[in-house]
Amino acid sequence: MKKIIVLLILVLIPFKVLGNNIELAENSKSAIMLEASTGSIIFEKNSHERFNPASMTKMMSMLLIMEAIENNVISWDEMVTISENASSMGGSQILLETNEKMSVEDLFKGVAIASGNDAVVALAEKIAGTETVFVKMMNDKANELGLKDTHFVNPHGLDSENHYSSAYDMSVIARELVKHEKVLEYTSIYETYLRENLKTKIWLVNTNKLVRFYDGVDGLKTGFTNKAGYCLTATAKKNNMRIIAVVMGEPDSKTRNKEVSEMLDYAYAQYMITTIVKENQVLDTIEIEKAKENKYDVISIKDINILHKKNEKVSTDYKVNINKIKTPLNKGDIVGNISIGNRLEYIYIASDVKKANIFELYIKYLKNMFSLG
Repeated sequence: MKKIIVLLILVLIPFKVLGNNIELAENSKSAIMLEASTGSIIFEKNSHERFNPASMTKMMSMLLIMEAIENNVISWDEMVTISENASSMGGSQILLETNEKMSVEDLFKGVAIASGNDAVVALAEKIAGTETVFVKMMNDKANELGLKDTHFVNPHGLDSENHYSSAYDMSVIARELVKHEKVLEYTSIYETYLRENLKTKIWLVNTNKLVRFYDGVDGLKTGFTNKAGYCLTATAKKNNMRIIAVVMGEPDSKTRNKEVSEMLDYAYAQYMITTIVKENQVLDTIEIEKAKENKYDVISIKDINILHKKNEKVSTDYKVNINKIKTPLNKGDIVGNISIGNRLEYIYIASDVKKANIFELYIKYLKNMFSLG
């Protein structure tokens, strides 16, 4: 059994900057690019400066919507009655009418594909009761994610005083959002229809043209207002590597798409990931005092990768660190981490750990005595 290191405090370091000595996104006010599974930053430019994120705001709204669906607060097929407040939203919209009924799934399509302000407000009201309460949920989530340069005033991103974010914070939200892979089924759709069999049929065309014109792009969110300029958070997956690129304050959509495409080109030309630990790999087998069984496996619940230049030799070494453990534990509880350089990743108990009673402890004691003898 490997040497066990006790850690009383677990601190995760999600982002490592690999270098900025490259010229990318020259026309943007700020930008960032990272690899999603590791959080390693490949490029950044003014990434913590605060700007209006425009409709990239909807990434946070979509994150909360996905969590509500997964927690059974709402369901995909549930019908939503459109309020006057939702139907009156300006900017990009899917032309909802007051008292119209539409399913959660179709409204989500309206947000993910066409960036519908009316659709996102309708879903916000369905989840939280009011738009105001939903915005509080957005800011609470921002705090939970540790975002220092973000404050939301609305769920759609229309220009409002004190509504701001940064490229860095947008990348954190995007990284969290793509963990909900169902989102990508919608953000990757280039065109579709809503109300297809009705006179009020509407054609949805994805505001993110890279979904159609850049191989591997399957999301995430565009944005534009006069104050924000042209913004885009794009994500692509190729060669088992997911890249997230964010630009803010681009002068026009053509430049925005060109510069994000160049960012993705650079990432896929220069970088690759190596898997250090595979999903469900047993990392250690540990003894837990006063537990019913003698030994328990500790695993990773996901592939753990490192990002590196294609011509760079990398170490696959890691160290297992186990917290001080008390029974009982449920399968999937965090019991420590592995350290890879200065990066830490959680590790988990592979099975339930039940506390032993006095008789079971006595039997364990006798078995240990005989085995030692």
